[in-house]
Amino acid sequence: MPQRLLIRNGLVIDPAQNLESVRDVLLHNGKVSAIAKNLARRYPNVPVLEARGCWVVPGLIDMHVHLRQPGSEEAETIASGTRAAAAGGFSTILAMPNTKPPLDRPERIGWVRAKAQKEASINVLCSGCATIGQKGERMADLRAMKKAGMKAVTEDGRPLENAGLMRRVLELLRGLNLPFISHCEDLSLSDAAPLHEGNLSRRLGLAGASWAAETVMVLRDIALCELTGAHVHIAHVSARQSVEAVRSAKRRGLRVSAEVTPHHLALCEDDIPGHDADFKMNPPLRSRADRAALQAGLCDGTIDAVATDHAPHTPSAKSLGLKRAPFGVIGLETALAVVLATLVHPGRLGRRQMVERMSRGPARILGLKRKGSLKPGMDADVTVIAPWQTWVVPRSFLSRGRNCPFAGKRLRGRVRFTLARGQVAHAL
Repeated sequence: MPQRLLIRNGLVIDPAQNLESVRDVLLHNGKVSAIAKNLARRYPNVPVLEARGCWVVPGLIDMHVHLRQPGSEEAETIASGTRAAAAGGFSTILAMPNTKPPLDRPERIGWVRAKAQKEASINVLCSGCATIGQKGERMADLRAMKKAGMKAVTEDGRPLENAGLMRRVLELLRGLNLPFISHCEDLSLSDAAPLHEGNLSRRLGLAGASWAAETVMVLRDIALCELTGAHVHIAHVSARQSVEAVRSAKRRGLRVSAEVTPHHLALCEDDIPGHDADFKMNPPLRSRADRAALQAGLCDGTIDAVATDHAPHTPSAKSLGLKRAPFGVIGLETALAVVLATLVHPGRLGRRQMVERMSRGPARILGLKRKGSLKPGMDADVTVIAPWQTWVVPRSFLSRGRNCPFAGKRLRGRVRFTLARGQVAHAL
């Protein structure tokens, strides 16, 4: 690819610059070089990506992705997962550490980073386990893991149940200036139930996990955040009571942030077709009232980020039905279109707000000072969106996973180009 590249005639949307106007964007040596009108006249020999009728935004960032490598390559690999991410407009993703073996040592963080350097089409960041073996018993060597390139700490896939150990982890992370991404679930309350405790679980005669299984742990972790002064990020918020807890914590000035998934924004328990395990995720789809609270929380800024919790599984694993199939759905290739269809096109979430929640917000949470904006000098991570283009979600994907609750749905809004470090990672 050329060292210079010009993105021409797009509507540039960049909250960091309070900008929403037709501009050209010049990229040079992996950085944003200039942003202005009519740059094509000044640089007539520079290769061009035509963006007329499109939105040009800072590269989207997904801070919650399960790449499954090492250990579960039949479900996903770094190569396949990043191709899927690029197709969805993501120039940067944060890989979760619950792999086989888990990312609980500096050398394992280093292995994923080296593998991504060779095989990933976009930027891959690593999170690391808080505890050795992700067993919740002994703290991992978080200082060494940070030196190896770790950007966040989490036990995602399960909670860190021991409150005393959680406190010690947070006290260390405060000094390391890293966020803790908290999977908030009281396992004694959720009891591996496949559905929300509500109308559907009762109708199907299946166990349900109540909202309290999440909110009890959200409240605990907010208390520990207040006690330690560390940054606690609440993953995949799903209950209206959790949204209110985060809102209250922010009013008190605590270092709390939160994310919501596209599927929790768009769907609720009423949308689940019988025993289809492609609608089984953790936390589960909850009530209409919960969905409304999540949408309101994202729009008013209580919730800082949209994150997919992309969790691929093999078709055979997902064919086992609601009771026996593993938790998780894929979302990298549909996330942007789902947010557009659910909130942006109906006029509830502005274009700048969308960019804030899908790029600038995640960059701020993860401390990525060169990402989340198209200011000159920032990394040349760019997403070009055709906002009105309609498409039908296929039943096969660039991801190795097929477990998508939006398969067969007609959506509006597609990614035309994704660039990472100035290189085209995806072109429609």
